[in-house]
Amino acid sequence: MKVNIRKISEETGFSMSTVSNALNRKKGVNRETAEKILTAAQELGYRAEEDITKIRFVIFRRNGLIIDDSSFHPAMIEGVEHQAKLLGYETIFCYVDIGDPNYKEQLLDILTDMQSGVVLLGTEMLEEDYEPYTHAKNRLILLDGRSDSYAFDSVLINDVDAAAGAVEYLVEKGHQRIGYLRGEFRIQAFRSREMGYYQVMNKYGFAVKPEYIATIGTRIETAYQGMKEYLAEAGELPTAFFADNDVIAIGSMQAMKECGYNVPGDISVIGFDNVAYGMVSDPPLSTVHVYKQELGARAVRELVSMEDRDRRAKVKIQVCAEFVERGSVKEIR
Repeated sequence: MKVNIRKISEETGFSMSTVSNALNRKKGVNRETAEKILTAAQELGYRAEEDITKIRFVIFRRNGLIIDDSSFHPAMIEGVEHQAKLLGYETIFCYVDIGDPNYKEQLLDILTDMQSGVVLLGTEMLEEDYEPYTHAKNRLILLDGRSDSYAFDSVLINDVDAAAGAVEYLVEKGHQRIGYLRGEFRIQAFRSREMGYYQVMNKYGFAVKPEYIATIGTRIETAYQGMKEYLAEAGELPTAFFADNDVIAIGSMQAMKECGYNVPGDISVIGFDNVAYGMVSDPPLSTVHVYKQELGARAVRELVSMEDRDRRAKVKIQVCAEFVERGSVKEIR
């Protein structure tokens, strides 16, 4: 069996964090403890070059339309950093921009660093972006990303079921004419949420009219402007909207109010992600709460544990979300 930090921790009784710090000669471990750990490591046949010493958190950027203004992703980053620290690993953060002339060179450095385990934030990744990452020489786990063509170890939100649950809530409140606020940049998460929306509409046989679908921007200002343009041309409106995320929902609600619509009196709105400013929007936004820090922490734990299994057997973990009821939905029985 390969000897790693976990094995040394089990044999000596010291935490993985303490073992890692001792093996990397970091401060904070007293001499006696360090000597016991180093002796055990030598006796067990530990080879440092076979183990990762740091977590590299790689944030993929395609155009910034989702991650640049998001308060969602800092919470995931916090989860990664906190979990890595608990396990005794240094965290290195870096952005890779697909439009950067040095993008391929950056990837080569990242994916051949055998002392690093890579957590790849794939929120903005499209299907054509994944292929280079299949050639990683080191350990890699995909966070908040999904590919139909390539298999990756991954941790992601259970988007389809969570979106379906939100639309089911609208049905329970008496809504049948339910619209969809559709982000114009079609990341994979939005496509999955769209599937959840249609799943419920088809289940109940509710009509999805083209005029019930508003394709708008994914930033507050572009969602606001797009919704104003939609409302200026709209005929029949639905009684409620499900939005791809909170940013889209909040920008749209502001446009609705300026165009003379009351939320939720005239139109109900549900978002997704549970970003902090949704609690203080007017009205407070009903949404889907995503366990953001746990997503990041789970990715680190899975990355560290990869050495204990056959890496050819890829594992996909979906973290369930929870609906949060606030004041943006009206019951219309």
